[in-house]
Amino acid sequence: MSGQEITLKAKDGGGFMGYLAKPASGHGPGVVVIQEIFGVNAVMRGIVDRLAEVGYMALCPDLFWRQEPGIQLTDKTDAEWARAFELFKGFDLDRGVADLDVAIETLRKTPGCSGKVGTVGFCLGGRLAYLTATRTKADAAVGYYGVYLTEHLNEVIRCPLMLHVAGADEYVPPEAQKQIQAALGKHPKATLHYYPGLGHAFAREGGKHWDADGARTANVRTAAFLGKHIG
Repeated sequence: MSGQEITLKAKDGGGFMGYLAKPASGHGPGVVVIQEIFGVNAVMRGIVDRLAEVGYMALCPDLFWRQEPGIQLTDKTDAEWARAFELFKGFDLDRGVADLDVAIETLRKTPGCSGKVGTVGFCLGGRLAYLTATRTKADAAVGYYGVYLTEHLNEVIRCPLMLHVAGADEYVPPEAQKQIQAALGKHPKATLHYYPGLGHAFAREGGKHWDADGARTANVRTAAFLGKHIG
């Protein structure tokens, strides 16, 4: 199954690409997939396609379009890593959340969508998934190894939120993990899962820190969570 590129309209003007895939049935709940620092690349498109295969209408918006529209990087070369970090550092977080809000509401209104829309994000996207739970009308949100979450722990969580925390994440040190646990461990809308010994991006298949068992466990938990909250 393969998807198609569509154009989304930004709130502040201009248009940006989103990669959309629909289930064979043509209808289902929606999931907005939120990119890592490598753009809407083959990894993100594969996640969208797999979600469509199990019954979701899935959409991954290009959040780096203001810097370099359509960029697709891999994690295989130093040059690509350097460019990815440049894009990350130049990323406007508030505008990115606004773009995600557009993606969520566009998907919600797409013919065939049930009207329920969740988000699933990775790395930078994990942080943004958290922010969709606090700043948008998403119905559920899942963040994989989100970075800088401690900057947002004072925000009101509006929908069910699941976080996958890599115990040995080099970008989320132990002290930050303790702060996340203290703030969210008993929160009625938050579910935290810790993966001791696993590094950042443990669920990126083929990546340096990919862990097949950890990724499988996280993905099963995500599937159950989405099934419960968006159907």
